[in-house]
Amino acid sequence: MTIKHSFKGSNVALITPMFDDGAVDYDSLNNLIDFHIEAGTSSIVSVGTTGESATVGVKEHLKIINHTIQYAARRIPIIAGTGANSTSEAIELTQEAKNLGADACLLVTPYYNKPTQEGLFQHFKLIAESVDIDQILYNVPGRTAVDMSVETTARLSEISNIIGIKDATGDLEVIKALVKSCPEDFLLLTGDDATAVDFLLLGGHGGISVTANVTPKELQKVYMAAIAGNADLARKANKVLENLHQNLFVEANPIPVKWALHKMGMCSRGIRLPLLELSSEFKPIIENDLKDLNLYENC
Repeated sequence: MTIKHSFKGSNVALITPMFDDGAVDYDSLNNLIDFHIEAGTSSIVSVGTTGESATVGVKEHLKIINHTIQYAARRIPIIAGTGANSTSEAIELTQEAKNLGADACLLVTPYYNKPTQEGLFQHFKLIAESVDIDQILYNVPGRTAVDMSVETTARLSEISNIIGIKDATGDLEVIKALVKSCPEDFLLLTGDDATAVDFLLLGGHGGISVTANVTPKELQKVYMAAIAGNADLARKANKVLENLHQNLFVEANPIPVKWALHKMGMCSRGIRLPLLELSSEFKPIIENDLKDLNLYENC
């Protein structure tokens, strides 16, 4: 199997670090980019769900993407989050991301308006036809209230610049069906950290991960072992991360992961309404996970 793209392995769904007042902390963003380059992360997803795309305006959205691309300076591929529930807005964001120099774009299924399967197909088809840049589909029904079928994905996989999908269903029957239905070079990425090892052992090529924000080097080892078919090594290396995979979702993403990175000294505690700082009852859970991984000595 030949995957032509550089997105095999662990790709980070990067947070957007913010000060306590919600302003973007670009110095911390720079440090996070360097952190992932040094750790060997395959690529950075800029302003996706974990990057709080829902609470940044269009101009700020593009400013963050541009800053990430410029600071990374081709040292690591950048995937721009450009999905929207308006097809015309998604086209505009995707075109702007291409103009800024993104390596690819990640496009979530339209949320809230609940399109049909044919509506999903036409939405992604038009974006692909309108903007000549590699595009990755993103199916996350737990957030969008729409679930793109394997059949729709397979139809879209025939479009040359739709290069893959991030599947965050957590349903391993989906990856089995995608492997059978899509071309061999169609990139199959998991968006569910808890089931990632099994996803990769079943034929996936990598993932776009929340956990990678915290343990990028360790997760890359897990992913590459699983992709190589070394199940024992992958499961053993993943064992120490299992609590983190679960606990980074004790509240809505990115609330827990931003708290984790704050406690690691990598960013301030800022997050934008309507999301709030992690509830007090869950803070010890995250801090204990960091202590177990020797990531926060003062927990």
